Amino acid sequence: MPEQSGSRSKNTRRRNASGQRRGQGGQGGQGGQGAGRSRSSDGQRRKASAIDAPRQVALDVLGAVRADGAYANLMLPKELRARKLSGRDAAFATELTYGTLRAEGLLDAVLAEASTRPLADIDPEVLDVLRLGAYQLLRTRVGAHAAVDTSVRAVIGAGKVGAKGFVNAILRTVSGKDEAAWVAEIAPDASRDPVGHLALKHGHPRWIADAFAQALGAQAGELADALAADDARPIVHLVAKPGEMSAEELALITGGEEGPWSPYCVRIESGDPGDLGPVKERLAAVQDEGSQLIARAATMAPVEGKDGGRWLDLCAGPGGKAAFLGGIAKIDGATVDAVELSAKRAGLVENSVRGLPVTVHVADGRDPGLEGGYDRVLVDAPCSGLGSLRRRPEARWRKTTDDLPGLTTLQGELLESAAKLVRPGGVIVYSTCSPHLRETRGAVDKAVRQLGLEELDARPLVEPMGDVGPGPSVQMWPHRHGTDAMFFAVLRKPA
Repeated sequence: MPEQSGSRSKNTRRRNASGQRRGQGGQGGQGGQGAGRSRSSDGQRRKASAIDAPRQVALDVLGAVRADGAYANLMLPKELRARKLSGRDAAFATELTYGTLRAEGLLDAVLAEASTRPLADIDPEVLDVLRLGAYQLLRTRVGAHAAVDTSVRAVIGAGKVGAKGFVNAILRTVSGKDEAAWVAEIAPDASRDPVGHLALKHGHPRWIADAFAQALGAQAGELADALAADDARPIVHLVAKPGEMSAEELALITGGEEGPWSPYCVRIESGDPGDLGPVKERLAAVQDEGSQLIARAATMAPVEGKDGGRWLDLCAGPGGKAAFLGGIAKIDGATVDAVELSAKRAGLVENSVRGLPVTVHVADGRDPGLEGGYDRVLVDAPCSGLGSLRRRPEARWRKTTDDLPGLTTLQGELLESAAKLVRPGGVIVYSTCSPHLRETRGAVDKAVRQLGLEELDARPLVEPMGDVGPGPSVQMWPHRHGTDAMFFAVLRKPA
């Protein structure tokens, strides 16, 4: 194949591929039909064209995410252990994997512009290689020659020998411009469509960028910062388990820094938290600082009358907030009932709350069969997860607006159940890991209107954190607070 046969022609129809659903790749075209033919044996071909372990790990995870719906944050650690990668090699593999998944929309738009063929006509495995190569060219310090050469060897090693010229040509075209130049060429005009421009620039589907802009409201001018923070690699947040150790002790042991908002949080820049002594000894765990603040708020929100010590976590899986509640309950002499629909996730909750005054129930939170009269109810509702996209790099390309109606219905039903289970004068803390207004203010306003609940000012419960929105609820943001984009509101049942 001539070297330039895969490069962009003047008549190529521009296509923004950020909305393409995963797994749409076809088998035809330059990257597909006949690509696996070779005179050498499969073993010889793979040996001759082997790439380095970090890139191979990244490709393996990208392929599993695309083809099998795997979760990168679960699969990558297993692959790193299997190949015994650590240090710089593990860090490189992690950057390539998560970075490529986060930037998929931008990468696909660039590749679509650089190719004469629609992305849907490119063999999916070849497209994985192209995305990984384009990410290296646009967002890392890897030299152009190394990025292109290893990509060509990767498709040969994958048995796609016929695609090597195609990959070489496409990536040479991509290497002709840096990221800023590509964005300037293919993104919507910033003056006419600022949200669309920022969505492509920061690797987000347009509908998610719109949702962020709407949630920011009067501060919509912060959208660029919000999307950029959501597109960046997050650092690890640890929680010092209440009653077990202090954040100061945890910071001294781990070398991390105490979090600015939660008195139980420590932030660490890098490393595997599972290797840390306090985590191994169950004195600490991984938990976003925003999640810690929400669980803490559920123990602090003002009830009317005496707190009888009956607390409920209505959506407990996988158990992080239940463990936090249980730690405070142990100190205060309270008890916690933790409800989880999935038996598997209930097992995770059981593991998280061992030794704490927490009883786990495998039940549907909409009708858990528990006796009412709870002083405090936490409804950490299933949601779109738009607030934690930085920790789940592939999630933004899997979610659609079609997910919202079912989720908002479920959220309303869980709030209705909580209203029945909480005692008069008791409180409900409703939280989501999403800033989408339909899942946040929309759900709360409906509960107040239809369930006879009163909303309290939640902002004092997260002090000294500020800039959390106009209230009375709290909306956290990665670009403001370094947390996930967590939301919570406090509702009280009139006495």
